[in-house]
Amino acid sequence: MALQGRNLLSKMFTSSRSSLTCTYKCGNACFGECENTSDNAYFGDQFSRRTALRAGGLTVFAVGGASALAACSSSEDASSQAAGSSAPGTTEPTIELTSAEGMKFEPVAPNTKDEVVLPAGYAQSVLIAWGDPIIEGAPEFDDKNQTAAAAEKQFGFNNDFAGLIDHPDDDNRMVYMCSHEYTTEPMMFPNYDPDNPTEEQAKIGWAGHGHSIVEVSKVGKTGELKREFGPLNRRITATTPFVLVGPAKGSDLVKTSADPQGERVLGTLNNCSGGITPWNTMLSGEENFDQYFAAGDNVDERAKKSLARFGIKEPETERKWERFDKRFDVAQEPNEPNRFGWIVEIDPLDPTSTPIKHTALGRFKHEAGNIHITSDGTVVCYSGDDSRFEYIYKFVSTKKFEEGNLKHNQTILDNGTLYVAVAEGNSPQDEIDGSGVLPEDGAFDGTGTWVKLLTSDTENNKFESHVDGFSAEEVAVFTREAADKVGATKMDRPEDMQVHPKTAKVYVALTNNSYRGATGENAKKNKEDAREWAPIKENKNGLVMEIEDDHAGEKFTWNLFLVCGDPNEANTYFGGFDKTKVSPISCPDNLAFDNHGNMWISTDGNALDSNDGLYAVTTEGDTRGELKCFLTVPASAETCGPIVTDERVMVNVQHPGEADDATFEAPTSHWPDGGNSTPRPAVVVAWKKDGNIGVE
Repeated sequence: MALQGRNLLSKMFTSSRSSLTCTYKCGNACFGECENTSDNAYFGDQFSRRTALRAGGLTVFAVGGASALAACSSSEDASSQAAGSSAPGTTEPTIELTSAEGMKFEPVAPNTKDEVVLPAGYAQSVLIAWGDPIIEGAPEFDDKNQTAAAAEKQFGFNNDFAGLIDHPDDDNRMVYMCSHEYTTEPMMFPNYDPDNPTEEQAKIGWAGHGHSIVEVSKVGKTGELKREFGPLNRRITATTPFVLVGPAKGSDLVKTSADPQGERVLGTLNNCSGGITPWNTMLSGEENFDQYFAAGDNVDERAKKSLARFGIKEPETERKWERFDKRFDVAQEPNEPNRFGWIVEIDPLDPTSTPIKHTALGRFKHEAGNIHITSDGTVVCYSGDDSRFEYIYKFVSTKKFEEGNLKHNQTILDNGTLYVAVAEGNSPQDEIDGSGVLPEDGAFDGTGTWVKLLTSDTENNKFESHVDGFSAEEVAVFTREAADKVGATKMDRPEDMQVHPKTAKVYVALTNNSYRGATGENAKKNKEDAREWAPIKENKNGLVMEIEDDHAGEKFTWNLFLVCGDPNEANTYFGGFDKTKVSPISCPDNLAFDNHGNMWISTDGNALDSNDGLYAVTTEGDTRGELKCFLTVPASAETCGPIVTDERVMVNVQHPGEADDATFEAPTSHWPDGGNSTPRPAVVVAWKKDGNIGVE
C-alpha cells in the first residue's frame, strides 16, 4: 500500500477566517497573546489512535526512519475500518461497505461558490435573514435606513446556535430559536466610520446581539418551514433584563452603580453555541464578551488579574460603545465585565419570562452548554472554554430531573458541583516529536480526572469552594484562575461538546491551535511544544475527540475520533475509515446528532481552500469514521447551529461576505438575495425533493 502524504508537515494550512471577522467576532483573540499564562500541562490536542489500531484498523509505515499513521484498506477486519479495496499485492477480496442510514447522500465537493451547495436531490430555502420582521408591526428591512427601534423587532445579526422544538398549541407550527453572536458594523452600515460611530449605530448593534425566538409553520409534506408572526415571537438583546442566580448573585464582585444589589444584569453578549434542555429551554454561552469592554485603571489586584486573564486591556474598544453607555467602560464600572461570561437560560415558550444567568456553572468564554441525564435523573452539563489553551468543564447536579416540572428543572443548574478536566497520556515524552509519529505503544491515549472547583446549594444559599485561596463567589467569577490553580489541562479551542444519544460518549470539537509548538513570528505565542496529547505542531485543522465519561463521577478516558485536514496528509485520521473515501474537513466547530446516531459537524475557518460546510460522520459500526460533506455555505461565511431531523437539515449561515477589507459598499458575497444586494446572515432549511422523510 502506498503511504499518502509522506511529508507530514509540508503544507502548513492557515484558517480562512478573515481579519474583519476576527476583529468583530472575538476581538482578535486568535492573533493576540494567549490569555492563559499558567504553566500547568495541556490537554491540547489530546487524542488516541487506540480504537483505530484494533485488529488492523491502522498500519504503521516507515517514513524517514520513523513510523507514521496511514489509513489501511486491508480487509482483515471490516469492523475497525471501512475499506473499499485491499492492499496492493494481496489476494484478499474487496469489501464494499454501505453507508449508514442517514449517510447515503452523494458528498458535496470542496468549492468556493457564493451559494449554499447541497447534494443532488435536495431543495433549500431561506427561513429568515438579518433584518426580517419578527414582531408584528415591525418594518420590512431597509439596509440604508436602519433604526434601533426597528432592529429590536427584527431578526438580529450573525446567528449562531439554533434550536427547534414543537409548538405547544399548534401541530402545524414549531418554535425556532437562535443566538446572535456578534455584529460587524462595517458590513452593516453605509459609509461606516469605525473611529466615529454614531449613537444610533451603537444601539442598532445592541439590538443585533442576543437571541430571536420565532414561530414557524410547516409547508405541506415537505421539510420546508416558513416564518410566522405569533405570540411566542420575541427578541432578546444587549439591553434585555436578566437575573443572576447562584453563588455570584449579590456578591460585591458583580455590584454596579446601576445594580447595587448585584442581582440584575442588562443584556447578554457574544452568545455562541448552546443547547436545548430536556425541559425545552435554551442554554446559550456568553463567549468573547471581553471585546465589548474598554480597560481602565483599577486598583484592585484581583480584578486586574481577571481583566488580563480575559484579554481586557485596550483603552478603547473597536465598536466604541463605551462612549454611549458607561457600563462598557471598566474605569467607570469595574465590575460590569464580571456580569458576562455565563451560561444563560431562556424559556422560549413564555415570552414574559426573565432570562437567567447561571453563575454556578462558572464564568469563562462559554462554548455550548449541553445536557446529559443519567439513569437516576442526575443532570450533567458540559461546556468548553473557547480559547487556545483553555479548559473543558462539566457541572453535575444534586437535584434530579423531573419530567414536566419546569419550575423545578430551571433550578437544577444552580445546585451541584462544577468540575474541570485534568488529563494525562501514557507514553514517554521523548517518543513525541510533533510530526504525528506514533509512540512505541502504538497509540496516543490516556485517562482523566474531573477536579472539583465549586459546589452550590442555591436553594439553601450555601456555597463551597474547593480551591485553596478562593471563596465560592471568587471561583464562580474567576473560574479560569481557579482552574489554573488546580492544574487543569489545557486544550485547543474547545468548542461544542455533545453527548451521543445512544452510546453516551462525549464528543468535543477542538477547532485548531496554530500556536502549539510554533516557531518564527508565532514562537512567543507557543506555550508548550508537542506532548502525547498534542502530538502535531501548529495544528491548523483541528480535531474531534471522543471521551468515555463516568458522567456523574470523576473519571474518564479519552481517544481520538478525528484528526481533521486533507485526507492525503498522513497525519489526518478518520476513525479508522479508508481515507480515500472521505471528504476533507477543517476547523470543526458545532456538533449535532441525527436520529440514526450519526454526528454532524459544522466548520469555522476552513483552511483547505474551500468554503465552510456541514459534514456527517458515522460514529459506530462497520463504517465508523466515514465522513461526507452534506453542504457548503457561501463565500467567507461560517456554518453554525446545525439541526438534523427526520424531516430536514437546518444551518445558520453566519458572516457571509466578511472577507479582509470588505465593507458595506464592497462585500465579497451577495447571498442570500443575489444581484448587488447586501449579504445577510440567515437560516437555511434543506429537505428531500422527492418527499421522502429524512436524509439519505
